[in-house]
Order: sequence, then structure tokens, then C-alpha cells
Amino acid sequence: MTLESDWLSRFMALVTVTGKLEIRCAFGAPWAVTYERSPACEIPYHVVLRGRAILENPDDGSVRELGGGDLVLLPHGSPHVLHDGSGLPPVPAVKRPGGHVFIGENAGTGERLDMLCGRFVVAPPHDRLIRRHLPADLVVRAVADSRTADALAATARLTALVELMRAESLEQQLGGLAILDALSAALFALALRAISESGQAPTGLLALAGQPRLAPAIVAMLDDPARPWTLPDLAALCSMSRATFMRHFQSKLGHSAADLLTDIRMSLAANALRRPSASAEAVSADVGYQSVAAFRRVFTRWAGMTPGEWRRQSFGGSRDAAASDDGVAGDAE
Repeated sequence: MTLESDWLSRFMALVTVTGKLEIRCAFGAPWAVTYERSPACEIPYHVVLRGRAILENPDDGSVRELGGGDLVLLPHGSPHVLHDGSGLPPVPAVKRPGGHVFIGENAGTGERLDMLCGRFVVAPPHDRLIRRHLPADLVVRAVADSRTADALAATARLTALVELMRAESLEQQLGGLAILDALSAALFALALRAISESGQAPTGLLALAGQPRLAPAIVAMLDDPARPWTLPDLAALCSMSRATFMRHFQSKLGHSAADLLTDIRMSLAANALRRPSASAEAVSADVGYQSVAAFRRVFTRWAGMTPGEWRRQSFGGSRDAAASDDGVAGDAE
């Protein structure tokens, strides 16, 4: 991978993701924890440090076993259940303060589990981009399924980060909470890298990026979203015919190249509209629209509100936001 082909850094610069490690579970079997559906902007995650856990997703009926070092994140915030797999009634658990994170414990005497649980928070409106282009759940195995050097390196770095999080959660060192939150945010990017490099993502952006022949199209759209990209342009970058490119792109992403380009452009526009000095004309041109009216229509359809309404919401309805709406005049039609 070269700097020019680093699509993940461009993607992470587009969205704003923070991390929060919340609880360390130290359970003995039998145990079970039920999680309700998360708010749209939150992505729950769990890291099994020691032992094993069974993950059940009632939305799709899937069941997965997680072992020591495995990580699961749920980009759609799906409700889920984690348990020991014994089928026995779980021993009640209690939660107590444990320094920088809470500790969950029970009196179970069976197989031991040590697990970190937290959440990633995606700044709106980028939660739409995450839900649209990442699958409902992503599992990163401690032992890489792929034998490629990049996949092994990505998994090794993720394992090292998890070990650092484990150590920080055990101690009460100066700055520990801030460090844990920063490591938690880094965990998101490292997890996406590991899954992409492994080539194991079923569908979505990571599956697309895991295909070397299709990756140039992603890089191009992220690198120069304002360019008037056509399907022949993108197909040529991937050394494919237009029809072959369309078929493979749609199969891997689950959406068309035009859909992805629109999502990238509107995410960039949402970021730009947070700047009080940015006018609608400048923002629309920066993301590839010559017509402000066309930009406004697409943004409104994408965000569920006009650019001016989004700007006001971003500024909490402040006077500064109201004044800056002169730059997005004409939203009310």
C-alpha cells in the first residue's frame, strides 16, 4: 500500500469517530448480557481478552463464537446478546467502579471470561455513511484468516492495541481515562484496516476496498470528489470495461459507484457547512455541483433537511448560525 492508495485515511478524515471504553466484564459461567438497539450515532464493540463468548444477533438470527483476542463491532447498533453458550440460567452480575472503567462481575464458578465493552460515537450525519456502507456486524479474529503479510501485520497491531487497553484498564495511572478513550478511537480505524486487509468482509466498503482491482475507484472518489467522475472514468482506473466494473462494484458494495460518490460529497458538504464563513455556492462547487439548487436538492434528500437547517442544527440554533444562513439563502422554497 502506498500513500496515494490510502483510502482508509481519507475515509477517517471524512467522518468523525470518538471512542469510549465503558466496562470490563469479569464473569464466570453461566453468564449472559443483553444489549438493546443503540442510538443511530453509536457503534457498540466488545473485545474478548480471555475465554470465549457467544454472540447472537436477533435481527438476522446469526450466532458467532468469539475467542480470546477477538473483536466485534456492530455498525448498525443492532440489539444483541452475549453469553457463555452453556444454556444455563445466568448468574446475576453486579457493576462497580473500577478506576477508569466500571467492572462487571458475577459469582459464576465456570469458565472465566475477561472482556472489554465500549462504543464508538459517530458524529452526525456520518452515521448514515457508516450504516449504509458497513455490514451489521464485523468480527476481527485474533488469528488472521488470511496469510498475506498485510493482513497479519494489521492483526498484530490490533492485538498490541488491545493489550495496551487491557493494561490501562487494570491500572489507575495519570491520564488513564483520556488514554483509554484515545485508544478506543484508534481501535475503530485498526479494526477497519484488519478486516479490509483480510478480505473477509462480506459486503460493503471494506469488501470493496479488499479487492485490489476495485480499490483505485474508491481512492479516486475520496481523493477528488468534486471531479465529474463518469463510469467509464472509474472503470478505466480499474482496468475494466464499464459493464464489468458496474457489476463487480455493485456486487461488493451493495450500492452503485454513483451512490458512494454522492455519500462522500454530501458528507464533505456537511462538514463544510459547519464553518460559518462557508457559503452554499462555495460548498456546492467544492463537492462537484455547479448548480446550488441541484446541490440543495441532493443534500436535502440525503440528510433529511436543507443545508441551512443542517447548519442551524450544527450550531445549536445560535445567532451566529442564523447570521451565517445568509450563505445558504433560498433553502426555504
